[in-house]
Amino acid sequence: MIRHTVSFSLKHPKGSPEEEEFLNATLILKDIPGVQHFERLIQTSKKNKYHYGLSMEFSDRKAYDHYNSHPIHTTFLQRYWIPWVADFLETDYEPFHQ
Repeated sequence: MIRHTVSFSLKHPKGSPEEEEFLNATLILKDIPGVQHFERLIQTSKKNKYHYGLSMEFSDRKAYDHYNSHPIHTTFLQRYWIPWVADFLETDYEPFHQ
């Protein structure tokens, strides 16, 4: 299992029409085959500079790689992510086994 998370802030102000459009646009990502447990998140910690988060899981590396190269994902990156995201931190986790 891979848990893909990204914390981010937008170039557009909170409460703006662009913010709403962006956050609504993220919902298309859950339609990509292999995406499980998709969540849109809002940051509540004062220790973190980012405002929002996305989290999703994949059963394995093959499903994750499929997501990264899927046309829905690449179109979302070009249309929204690259021009509208001010800063982000991406983290991918796999279970730790000792």
